[in-house]
Amino acid sequence: MKEYKNVHILDHPLIRHKVALIRDKNTNTKQFREIICEIATLMAYESFKDVPTQEIEVETPLERTKQTVVKENSVAIVPILRAGLGMVDGILTLFPAAKVGHIGLYRDKHTLEPHEYYCKLPKNIEEKVVMIVDPMLATGGSACDAIKLLKARGCKRIKLMSIIAAPVGVEKVAETHPDIDIYVSTLDRCLNENGYILPGLGDAGDRIFGTK
Repeated sequence: MKEYKNVHILDHPLIRHKVALIRDKNTNTKQFREIICEIATLMAYESFKDVPTQEIEVETPLERTKQTVVKENSVAIVPILRAGLGMVDGILTLFPAAKVGHIGLYRDKHTLEPHEYYCKLPKNIEEKVVMIVDPMLATGGSACDAIKLLKARGCKRIKLMSIIAAPVGVEKVAETHPDIDIYVSTLDRCLNENGYILPGLGDAGDRIFGTK
């Protein structure tokens, strides 16, 4: 895959360790859900390092001093339903006051094209840094549609976070939306004929929610 300035591979030993666990078909629903959340926290630490900040004054036991804090109401998390929900709590661990929106997109089994069925976003989302989350970035169609939808609502600072990605999906998003920073932990080999990432981890939504 060619290199893109807006693509960031968050290669870290802790993340690699946890990705190995969620790949394992014997990892049960409870464990899978918890590990997805943990990976999201680790990825959020790096992908939000340019979060808006402001300077405040605090009083220590010894004196007053100026400190830098995250700007209030500056972050929104938008999971792509349903698998993206599994990453939300992991990011809220770091940004407990972040607003959460939801975008519902389903993929046509024959064409693999995404179709919107639900969208509910926080008030004034266009003023926030918006992180779209989805554990798997496969064809890139859903991510591109979610980004397009947010841009149509005036959002100017949008990021995308996926745990596992296929090269074709990364390329599609990077080239369609070169202004969007893409964060993935693992770049897998390819897609199979059904649009699943290989080696992947199966259907993330089914494994998070225990459905088939």
